[in-house]
Amino acid sequence: MKQKFNALIEKKVTWLELFYDLLFVAAVSKASHVLLHVDDGIIPTEYLLKFVLIFVPIWWAWVGQSLFVNRYGQDILSHRVFLILQLFFVLIMTASLSVDFDQYYVPFLIGYIGLRAMTAIQYLSVHKKEDAHRRDTARYLGSRFWIGLAISALSLFFDSWIRYAVLYTGIIVDILLPLIGRKFLVKSPINTHHLLERFSLFTLILLGESVISILAVLQSSAWTWESILFAALTFMLIIAMWWQYFDNVEKKVNKALETAGQTIIYGHLFIYLSMCMIAASIQLLFLQQVSYAFMLFFIFGSVLLYFFSTTLVFHKYRHIDQRLGVQHLIFMLGLLCLFLLLNLFVVVPNYVIIGELMVFFAVYTKVTT
Repeated sequence: MKQKFNALIEKKVTWLELFYDLLFVAAVSKASHVLLHVDDGIIPTEYLLKFVLIFVPIWWAWVGQSLFVNRYGQDILSHRVFLILQLFFVLIMTASLSVDFDQYYVPFLIGYIGLRAMTAIQYLSVHKKEDAHRRDTARYLGSRFWIGLAISALSLFFDSWIRYAVLYTGIIVDILLPLIGRKFLVKSPINTHHLLERFSLFTLILLGESVISILAVLQSSAWTWESILFAALTFMLIIAMWWQYFDNVEKKVNKALETAGQTIIYGHLFIYLSMCMIAASIQLLFLQQVSYAFMLFFIFGSVLLYFFSTTLVFHKYRHIDQRLGVQHLIFMLGLLCLFLLLNLFVVVPNYVIIGELMVFFAVYTKVTT
């Protein structure tokens, strides 16, 4: 038992896991680009919704496998084979991601169902080898995940909007099952260090989308002092985001905590959504393809979502003596609201807006690290 505990503590991300993440880069990029569809100075509600509907299955498919590896994964032949098979389904799902769901629906469904089915089979394959609570958790997840998959698969028998309602009903059920079975999961806690490392690596992918946005800005027009200043301030904004997130993960989080990890898991969905929105905002703000008012609410709303979700995730896992107080929350919200109100009353250039957000993240970094 002591040997197993030590192995859990020393669990490291494998090279195959990193390769697995690499294939999700294209999927994340496709989801983010949905936000670049502009009509009459706004991003239509249809595309905002499609962005969420595309991103959630990507996130959940990645989360499902990452959690299996966290609890039960070993760098052995059988587990490598399962992961390699999943890579094939990742490729199918990524190739079928499109705002035109109808045309690519079947390959998307095959990719998603294949990914999730492989994870469910892995749980069933290991549960007999485990003991006590770990066996109960593997059996629960391995058997219950088929419920969501079966519901999603039934979508093939429907047309129009009903097809998507059935598909996402299955996905929602799949996402809720770990919450419903929390009594099993808390008795076989996740490896906090490994899980945070996995989510941090996916965060790097999302930060990469913002870097790509800077390149798009520099390549979209002739270099002027305004474009160079905008790119420089955006770069400092991304550095501040990186600094705030990773310094918290590395220095402020108690990695010895034993929990079901659900705050990390579900909180990061909103972190990732907000980071995609911020990456898209950078391009939209520079190209000035959307109205000034819409741009302000979209980019400040994205930052607000990031602020709330990172605060929530890190608050629970921070060392108790380093947790932030209500005064910090009020101060940061006040600063963000101040910038928004100033911009609503006085029309300012895009580089001023990005500069304000850079200041906000610099202060957020200072306060939290």
